[in-house]
Amino acid sequence: MALAAAQTRSVLFIKRKYLHALRKTCLWFSTNDTILADQRKPPPKTHLRKSQKKTTLTDLSWEERLSDVVTPLWRLSYDEQLELKLKHQERIMSQLSGYLSGELQSQSSLPVRTKLSFPVLPVLPSPVRDGYRNKSTFSVNRGVDGNPKTVGFYVGTGKKGNIVCVNGDHLLNMPEKHTRVARCYQDFIRLSSLEPCLLFHTGGHWREVTVRTNEEGHTMAIVYFHPQTLTPEEVVVHKAELLDYFTRGPGSVCQLHSLFFQESAMTRCTHEQSPYQLLHGQPHIYEEQLGFKFRISADAFFQVNQAAAEVLYSTVRQLCIPNPEEGGERTQFGGTLLDVCCGTGAIGIITSPRVDRIIGIELIEQAVEDARHNAALNNVLNCEFIPGKAEVALPGVMSQLSSAGGGPVAAVVNPARAGLHYRVVRALRNQPNIRRLVYVSCKPDGDAMRNFRELCCAPDPMKKLTGEAFSPTLAVPVDMFPHTPHCELVLLFER
Repeated sequence: MALAAAQTRSVLFIKRKYLHALRKTCLWFSTNDTILADQRKPPPKTHLRKSQKKTTLTDLSWEERLSDVVTPLWRLSYDEQLELKLKHQERIMSQLSGYLSGELQSQSSLPVRTKLSFPVLPVLPSPVRDGYRNKSTFSVNRGVDGNPKTVGFYVGTGKKGNIVCVNGDHLLNMPEKHTRVARCYQDFIRLSSLEPCLLFHTGGHWREVTVRTNEEGHTMAIVYFHPQTLTPEEVVVHKAELLDYFTRGPGSVCQLHSLFFQESAMTRCTHEQSPYQLLHGQPHIYEEQLGFKFRISADAFFQVNQAAAEVLYSTVRQLCIPNPEEGGERTQFGGTLLDVCCGTGAIGIITSPRVDRIIGIELIEQAVEDARHNAALNNVLNCEFIPGKAEVALPGVMSQLSSAGGGPVAAVVNPARAGLHYRVVRALRNQPNIRRLVYVSCKPDGDAMRNFRELCCAPDPMKKLTGEAFSPTLAVPVDMFPHTPHCELVLLFER
């Protein structure tokens, strides 16, 4: 009884504190965004916002069709978008509540609206709503006019054989710097004697281009190239033409801070499999998050909306290790934060002043190298980053923490859409020192739901889930992707 009462008080305290913080946050965002909107010259693409009744797909322009694919909510006001996203997140969390209460027996059960057993806060809005992307990848394929050297985004699917590549200049989430590089790349490949690579087995060479930018205005471009049967000497010639176009030719208008070239016969490959070749400029760009500076490599993961990422990271930090100065009382903090799927170390480094030790685990070696560099860059000395699969590394880390007896342990996990490996969930579940776990998910209704259930189910010796169950106590959606149906969900589990 005493434990249940204490948990109830904890949840109510967190809810009151976050609603108070949320009101201040929303007020600040809405006030400043109104001022910025008034000062900003209306972009020429805003006429596409107007909602018009369309009876058939052919009545829509190609620009409208692409907007419906890439930014499906572009016709709605931002308040309507947030309301839609909140309802979607509430439905997903209602499903989780149904699993935990026993009303739903499996993920394949018919959807039943169950009363929420924990609070879901209003969606935290993005401070920037238009042109917010700091990374975009533009494809190459046949355009509306049939030209196979068109750079943009796809309408249609390869399965149906109706792909059309449409320029993305009008898209609301696309910054002008990105579309400028895409237009220049299109002009370049149309001048090139080489054909584009539309399908690997049909030949061709020029593939997509990725553009990354930061708040300082630096632009990085990465061109992907299929060598096919070209000799290394022939590839060098075309690399030189690309370099000349973007540094001394018409593409110099892009003012690239970095130009990379990757030749590969695979759809996607890492730097280790096929190195990113720096043709021009600096090997990295840098970005700031909540007062910390981060290095961004060509293939490093970084949240695509820098301003909203600060909202996300501050929310995660507060849920992992509550600020001891908030709430009127000084709360003891310290111990260890375990950062699983840590990427380039952003969450751990940002949270480092509140804990004694950060342990990050990440599969991609280049990301671990970036994380270590970022810790040194910010003079953060209490971070350790371990390369490898989380399901392999985590049991050893847990054993080390248990034997060291280093105080309380909080964990944050930020996996890809496929969710956590069951051995990772088992290691987290069976570590009694972890009393607080924060799960960040971009698709909570997918495989992440399986993770939620495994964290919260009754002990199951058959699945080797022997530790005390977690309980979800708070869900905070953060809008990282305005004009799309997606957002990040930050879910707090406690026990």
